[in-house]
Amino acid sequence: MEQSKGVDWTVIILTCQYKDSVQVFQKELEVRQRREQIPAGTLLLAVEDPEMRVGSGGATLNALLVAAEHLSARAGFTHLFTGTEMWLLLWAEHVVTSDVLHSAWIFILHMGRDFPFDDCGRAFTCLPVENPQAPVEALVCNLDCLLDVMTHRLGPGSPPGVWVCSTDMLLSVPPNLGISWDDFRGARVIAFPGSPTYAMNHGVYLTDSQGFVLDIYYQGTEAEIQRCVRPDGRVPLVSGVVFFSVETAEHLLATHVSPPLDACTYMGLDSGARPVQLSLFFDILLCMARSVSREDFLAGRPPEMGQGDTDVASYLKGARAQLWRELRDQPLTMVYVPDGSYSYMTSSASEFLHSHTLPGAPGPQIIHSQVEEPQLLGAGCSVISCLLEGPVHLGPGSVLQHCHLRGPIYIDTGCFLSGLDIAQCEALHGLKLCDVVLQGHHVRLHGSLSRAFTLFGRLDSWERQGAGTYLNISWSEFFKKTGIRDWDLWDPDTLPTERCLLSARLFPVLHPSRALGPQDMLWMLDPQEDGGKALKAWRASWRLSWEQLQPHLDRAATLASRRDLFFCQALQKARHVLEARQDLCLRPLIRAAVREGCPGLLLTTLDQVAAGAGNPGVAARALACVADVLGCMAEGQGGLRSGPAANPEWVRPFSYLECGDLAGGVEALAQERDKWLSRPALLVRAARHYEGAGQILIRQAVMTAQHFVSTEPVDLPAPGQWVVAECPARVDFSGGWSDTPPIAYEFGGAVLGLAVRVDGRRPIGARARRILEPELWLAVGPRQEEMAMKIVCRSLDDLQDYCQPHSPGALLKAAFICAGIVHIRSELSLCEQLLHTFGGGFELHTWSELPHGSGLGTSSILAGAALAALQRVAGRAVGTEALIHAVLHLEQVLTTGCTEELVCPAACCGAECPRSRTADGGMH
Repeated sequence: MEQSKGVDWTVIILTCQYKDSVQVFQKELEVRQRREQIPAGTLLLAVEDPEMRVGSGGATLNALLVAAEHLSARAGFTHLFTGTEMWLLLWAEHVVTSDVLHSAWIFILHMGRDFPFDDCGRAFTCLPVENPQAPVEALVCNLDCLLDVMTHRLGPGSPPGVWVCSTDMLLSVPPNLGISWDDFRGARVIAFPGSPTYAMNHGVYLTDSQGFVLDIYYQGTEAEIQRCVRPDGRVPLVSGVVFFSVETAEHLLATHVSPPLDACTYMGLDSGARPVQLSLFFDILLCMARSVSREDFLAGRPPEMGQGDTDVASYLKGARAQLWRELRDQPLTMVYVPDGSYSYMTSSASEFLHSHTLPGAPGPQIIHSQVEEPQLLGAGCSVISCLLEGPVHLGPGSVLQHCHLRGPIYIDTGCFLSGLDIAQCEALHGLKLCDVVLQGHHVRLHGSLSRAFTLFGRLDSWERQGAGTYLNISWSEFFKKTGIRDWDLWDPDTLPTERCLLSARLFPVLHPSRALGPQDMLWMLDPQEDGGKALKAWRASWRLSWEQLQPHLDRAATLASRRDLFFCQALQKARHVLEARQDLCLRPLIRAAVREGCPGLLLTTLDQVAAGAGNPGVAARALACVADVLGCMAEGQGGLRSGPAANPEWVRPFSYLECGDLAGGVEALAQERDKWLSRPALLVRAARHYEGAGQILIRQAVMTAQHFVSTEPVDLPAPGQWVVAECPARVDFSGGWSDTPPIAYEFGGAVLGLAVRVDGRRPIGARARRILEPELWLAVGPRQEEMAMKIVCRSLDDLQDYCQPHSPGALLKAAFICAGIVHIRSELSLCEQLLHTFGGGFELHTWSELPHGSGLGTSSILAGAALAALQRVAGRAVGTEALIHAVLHLEQVLTTGCTEELVCPAACCGAECPRSRTADGGMH
């Protein structure tokens, strides 16, 4: 998804029809703000619709009023009246001012009606999409896609005003639309292309050549739709996206104090006003369409309202008359997005599956899921936020979502399963599901939370019209197959036209003696000769229809369960990425765990990976991830991440690591870590020490570079014959130190370096020769030998400070050890070693004509020169790649640390771009 600079929203409002869901969805908005999907300063509001069926227009007016109230309070316009002024509180204009709209970008999102495939509605329906650029790893819901589209595609450039967007559709919008907002006034609708056939069951705009809307048709006649056809043969579909200028929003807001429109807001209902159902498009916007007459407008009714009695029609007529007075003079224009796409999320299971799968794809879509046997997933199926253990077969075109399943399970084509966990797997064993929708729900009945399960067919219709089916067969065939009778599902006085899937009491929500499971519904697929036990158990249960079930769904428990499953699979992903040394960044996952309150489980997983790692590089990366978790927990406070890591309290864990006791070291680190979690400053300091612990393991890992150092035997030079190695300096153009852990662990690294001469010469060099004396003569300094500092090593004791970088000649001493000329822990003396192998000693002189600390790679390149000269004078030839690994090894022996960026260009004498994978932070 696009992450460029977008709209800095002043207020984002999410409207919802259930009172119990307001706080749940408020938290979901806040979660997205913590994920950086919403600007930090944006005011977030979840608002309950005043009535269940207030309509999209009423919900918009109520949300606009609530936004104006909160912005007025922020601006200090709200006053408490006392005494004789108390009556003024009855009138909102005395405590709410529309002036606050003039500098506000308001975004209203409508949750809309219930959705048969997601208990939290279309807005929170998870899509088969991953966003690798997101700073925080998370499932992508339709709400997230719409936020991105509105913030980065449609909204940029718009003046202050009010955007309104439905969440019942899938939108795709190309970047850089170039919508002109010059001198804009009125309202603007966004339209997407559709076929005339599709438009027969949808809404379309009729516009003139200048883009002004003339009329809006819903399920128009063929002639009406043909009038809307554009030159490209498509028609502009009503998409659910509208923008109101400040002026128009003020006119709309003004209606909330005028009966009967005051009943569209909570204020009117609290004052005893009679509810009114209002459509955003066919009431509020339609009155602004140029070709609509007042008479036709007042006589009409929104399609969502249906046919009612005369009294309702009269009441609606009064509401429309008020809208006409306020909004008729406001222009309504349309922006057509020819390269965009729009898809309404219908209640058709076939269409839902089509939107969540890739028909014809060569393989499955696996989104935020861990699958043990992916070869059992059919082409074109989708697995979204799931854990699949063992043999779980999923046929083409089927979708699994929010499930933790353990096989053997066989799911054929055309199925959608959601909300199932390990406890329900046994009910699926031995079945072959095909063309069905099976869902687990969190239900709260009389204050108690329980699970319920629903089952219906892919081809079943949720419409009230028509004969209807259940489990893809007619009701009569279903009754004959199962023994269920119509009086089990509907009351005797239920009209035949009302006897449909929506109203059928099919779904058990409470059994008198046991917990419910999928088996309480699945028996209907293939009733067994069990003496009617399954039917009796079903009849003994308290059952609800789909309509009756909706108000009892616990959306907080549903979202919490999804979040738990997401992090459960995410922890498995983190473990697998680390242990398999995968080239995948874990930083987004770390941020997700911290910002959504789950750092403890992630820390435990990282401890387990580090303690059980057979590779010090894997353990080092795991500890670096722990440091990242601690740093994220500090939330940018507590100081810089870089700093000292030698506090005495951490000495014991470090000592375990130095001695090779990885498990003991990790356990001791975790014990010490628990004492440093109370405030940001301690968290940052703990993170530094975890990075220090990682450096110990990195050093041990890089020490393995010596295994890649290979040499070829050559003739020994004669004693006294000099072998000279001269090297250019190194200049980094970009990426310096990006190839080093811990950065390289999560982001990889790439350094562009160039070998350069200085004043026409190679400024760094070394020369070595054999001498007859069984000693090591070292010279450090300028090229002229008489000015160099000279050191003579006659015993192994003289070499013991090789690992202290600031000791005189330490680098040269380390070079003799790393080249295998001297074995520091040998029982043989230095003299004996040299005489036995080489018949004498060596003289080594190194120099650099560059200033100390120049940043031109002096120390590492000098090490390379020294090693190259020594290996050759000892009768060995070493290649470039082996020399690079030898320098890595030497720098770790010297305890200074090094990366290939420092030595590659000089060793290769040219431009080089060494890279490191995120998998292990190592160079390649």
